[in-house]
Amino acid sequence: MGTITINVDDEIEKEFRKLANEESKGKKGFLGDAITEAMKKWIQEKEQKEISIREIKILKRGFKLGKITYKKREELYAGK
Repeated sequence: MGTITINVDDEIEKEFRKLANEESKGKKGFLGDAITEAMKKWIQEKEQKEISIREIKILKRGFKLGKITYKKREELYAGK
């Protein structure tokens, strides 16, 4: 388990501690759990943003799906 020493704005820290304590009902280790959850969420958001950017680039390039040879749904079943 890692240890991180950080400086946080006093008001943010106060509010974070208050909310984390309320959420966990004061159980031991509540602050570490809350910060771990916040860090996981931040990482997921950043990864999702990267995925979105990559997928948008793919969509802008377009897809070659071949030539459409059927104009009506019934034509798909004509030979059966």
